[in-house]
Amino acid sequence: MGRDNEDNPSVAYFSMEIGLEDGINTYSGGLGVLAGDTIRSAADFKVPMVAVTLLYRKGHFRQEIGDDGWQREEAGDWPVEEHLEEMDARTSVEVEGRQVHLRAWKRDVTGIDGFVVPVYFIDSDLPENSEWDRTLTHHLYGGDDHYRLSQEVILGIGGVRTLRELGYDEIKSFHMNEGHAALLTLEILDETARVAGRREITEEDRKAVRDKCVFTTHTPVPAGHDKFPIDLARKVIGGRDDFFDLEGILYQGKTLNMTYLGLKMSRYINGVAKKHGEISRLIFAGYSIDAITNGVHVGRWVSPPFAELFDRHVPMWRRDNFSLRYALSIPHEEVRSAHMEAKRRLLGYVREEAGVDMDEEVLTIGFARRATPYKRGDLIFRDTDRLARISREAGEVQLIFAGKAHPRDSGGKDLIRRIFQAKEALQGDIKIAYLEDYSMTLGG
Repeated sequence: MGRDNEDNPSVAYFSMEIGLEDGINTYSGGLGVLAGDTIRSAADFKVPMVAVTLLYRKGHFRQEIGDDGWQREEAGDWPVEEHLEEMDARTSVEVEGRQVHLRAWKRDVTGIDGFVVPVYFIDSDLPENSEWDRTLTHHLYGGDDHYRLSQEVILGIGGVRTLRELGYDEIKSFHMNEGHAALLTLEILDETARVAGRREITEEDRKAVRDKCVFTTHTPVPAGHDKFPIDLARKVIGGRDDFFDLEGILYQGKTLNMTYLGLKMSRYINGVAKKHGEISRLIFAGYSIDAITNGVHVGRWVSPPFAELFDRHVPMWRRDNFSLRYALSIPHEEVRSAHMEAKRRLLGYVREEAGVDMDEEVLTIGFARRATPYKRGDLIFRDTDRLARISREAGEVQLIFAGKAHPRDSGGKDLIRRIFQAKEALQGDIKIAYLEDYSMTLGG
């Protein structure tokens, strides 16, 4: 049995999506995968933490790409009961004046020394809820602003209430991974007011709550920052003049901007890279924004040939990633051997899944990210004639792509189609493969 920290967790980590492993389909892309890596690292470093997200029963889809390059989706549920443990605790939140009943499911993440960080997945699919309310935790990023804000009420307010029902009463820091969870601040404001014997929150409560909150912003791209018109916010959350009238809660007095709410209500704010921190300080002028380099849980992502290599030469690498600096002393031939073995495995998968026979001696460039326009997956094809000439004259190149477009993202689907058009245009000059149904297993 692993040693857990449920008796005395001090950090509650909230994220709209968390990617723990294939089969638990509660993530879309990098935000969720990084959240999963953060939780695994917390378990390794014995951080007394608990994590909260939503349970997306219909989260993932099977991606199929036709010869025309157009993505098609095959929907499918996943077996929640095989991966998660249902908790007895129940709570509810108010959405548009209705009580939406909630339950939680748990998955323990165990670190290298047996320390456990529990992850709770909140679920509204209960028979006592209306049909629409039951769907509120079905789809990640799956609806309009009304659906999204309702989800964020469940994550933020419902998440705090769920933790309280589960006995987590000593949380010192609430960490918001992006603005989706920023409404947790409203619930903590209400808790603070109740302790003071009041029904309405005040500016003093805001200062007290700010000392308990931490905020991470991930992207400068506008699509990554949720904002809702005040009329919709009042409709979904309720009148709550005591909340909306607090200084700085509404952006420009008319919009509930979840990023600005997180910024306003946090004692510490960070971006996810040094450059991103600099850009964030320009975008969100007036806020002190630190930078923590975005990282991965190395043990999870190192390919088997390199893991075996590091085990031989840097035995502490799983426990202390910084020790990988000693990899510089590994004989170059052993590094090349591990690299070629990993490459052979990848190209074998490409041959089997995409029917493209690639050469292990040719420079291979991979691009595997969520297919959406701002990630610019087709940028390398801006000048296909030049690219073909480089491959002919400077040395052969072959390209491997992977990544899903959200079913509602027509721009992302069109990006995939353009890659297929480039593949056709460059036939005979450059081998190109697109791997369907990208997953964390394939990413590793």
